[in-house]
Parts: sequence; structure tokens; C-alpha cells
Amino acid sequence: MDVENQALPGCAIEGIRVVELLGHDEAELQRFFERAPDYFIAVNGEPATPTEAHEELQGQLPPGWRCRRMYWLGYRDAEDQLVAVVNIAADLLADGVWHIGLLLVDTRLHGSGLAQRLHVDLEAWAVENGAQWLRLTVVVGNTRAERFWPKLGYVPVRTRDGIMMGRQVNTVSIQVKALAGGQVDEYLEWVGRDRPGTP
Repeated sequence: MDVENQALPGCAIEGIRVVELLGHDEAELQRFFERAPDYFIAVNGEPATPTEAHEELQGQLPPGWRCRRMYWLGYRDAEDQLVAVVNIAADLLADGVWHIGLLLVDTRLHGSGLAQRLHVDLEAWAVENGAQWLRLTVVVGNTRAERFWPKLGYVPVRTRDGIMMGRQVNTVSIQVKALAGGQVDEYLEWVGRDRPGTP
């Protein structure tokens, strides 16, 4: 599958379309982030910094990591306003592992079911394009995320301590979801860094 030229995910929600966010969307993404202080305080210990969107759109991976392509997806309503954003990396750490770095819904739509519905379409798109696993990290103590992801079928495979994010040092739970009937043991054979006890 040519990930470089594949179509973006669809959206089954009437009136919402999916676009790829690029450099010219930086100011709008920054405003979106600034409307979500609770999220950034939970994970970074501070509201979004003035350069948050710029740094995120640069998409830098940790040294030694690779992915085939990173996407920033914007979900726009009928008035062309961002109502949600998703960051997802195709084939991160291993072919077939797609990592959701962020799924953030506008605060005014929390509790509407929008995040769950977007995830359904996102998952289907990933599967169509070769994903066998979805992976993400949850900051321990971010209770909204700790409740949300298990409901969608994600299971923890390990925790990591001492992860610096913004102003705070976090413990994170690495979680995965099988998309093709795989078992966690098989996943851990693919992605050795997610095995408990590995550095």
C-alpha cells in the first residue's frame, strides 16, 4: 500500500469532513489547543505553550524511531471550524503498528460521542491501509483518557516511568488494540521496546 498517496479517513458523521492539517493550519491548530487547557495541564502540567502547534506539526520522532508517514488530521464541521484533531503515525516501530499520538475533541463536544465515532472511522481506515495494531500512550492520572481508551478495546502492555512531558514527569501506560485477531504476545514479539522490563 502506498501510504504516501492514500486517501484520508472518511467520516460517517453528517456535516463533518476530514482534512490533513499542514503548515498553513498552524495558527488555527494553536487556537484549538488553547481552547483545551484541561488536556494540556493533565499531560504537560501547563496549558498549551505559544509554540505548541508549530512543534506538533513538525512531527519529530524520538531518536532511533521510524514511521512510514505521520498524519495530522483535522475534522471540520459545516462552518469549516475544527471540532477534533488526530495525530497518527503509520507503521511506527514496526510494520502494521499505527500509533495514535493524539485524539482531541473540542471541549464543547465532550460527552457527545464524537470521539468514539471518529475512532470507528479512524480504525477502519487504518485497517484498510495495513494496520494490524493500534498503539497509544495514556498518562497515568489523566482520568478522562484512562476511562476512555479501555472502552474502545485497548489493553495495557506496560508502563514507563520518568517520561518528561512539558513541565511534568509522567508515568505512562502503553496500550494496544488488535485489529486482525492478534494476541498481545505476538505484538510484543514485533515491538520489543513495549515488553515489560525492557529499557
